[in-house]
Amino acid sequence: MTTYTWTVTKLYTLQQPDPNYVVKTYWMLTGVDGQYTAYIEGINTFDSQQESNFIPYDQLTNDIVIGWVQNQLGAGGISSWEACVQGQIDSIINPPPAPQNTPLPWSN
Repeated sequence: MTTYTWTVTKLYTLQQPDPNYVVKTYWMLTGVDGQYTAYIEGINTFDSQQESNFIPYDQLTNDIVIGWVQNQLGAGGISSWEACVQGQIDSIINPPPAPQNTPLPWSN
């Protein structure tokens, strides 16, 4: 079974409408299944989403910001991102067949 971890890797801010107002976040979704690990990265932008519930920058946590990201993605988006990571892990565990460089049939 794969365990997923969402991690904020960067935050970009503006000084309006509040100091250090988060407008963009870079994040990484990591999946671990036993000895196999895969990840994918994403970016979300925000405008006035959190304006009514502004949290000072120094009080933000990874969980708060990932909550914003996941809220924006919705359940379907979260499932899609996790399926991408699972697909990577599945390809590591059971690699697809590699194509062969076959001589051209007319070169014989």
